[in-house]
Amino acid sequence: MTDRLTHFDAAGNAVMVDVGAKAVTERQATARARVAMRPETLRMILAGEAKKGDVLGVARIAGIMAAKRTSELIPLCHPLPLSSVTLELGPDGEDGVSIAATVKTTGKTGVEMEALMAASVAALTVYDMCKSVDRGMRIEALRLTHKSGGKSGEFRAE
Repeated sequence: MTDRLTHFDAAGNAVMVDVGAKAVTERQATARARVAMRPETLRMILAGEAKKGDVLGVARIAGIMAAKRTSELIPLCHPLPLSSVTLELGPDGEDGVSIAATVKTTGKTGVEMEALMAASVAALTVYDMCKSVDRGMRIEALRLTHKSGGKSGEFRAE
């Protein structure tokens, strides 16, 4: 762990981190989220009976699109050429949808923010597509679960 935040200079001004001297390496990150809902809402999703269509399919596409636009939404985030964005969505128990977003690149900076953006927008899309039948849904446990590549090496959440 560093002793200062990387997005601030010595005077405390916000800056974009200079990655020019960093090595180009393969980098990967996975983020997860969960959308908690009523069991009948999950059954509706799995049966393909949502009025707005294929909830999990649309959420997958939304997550991919979000990963690609991360630098437009998160200040000081570098635009990155992503080599892969995958989302796995499925039932989590009787009352939730689990989301895992994995993003890969070969570059000078990591893809943690892109993975977190993909998982969060996929979760928001599930909410949006089902809110007419279950306004009490909750987006929970958004977190980085794995990252590899770069100077700091590998991270795995416990």
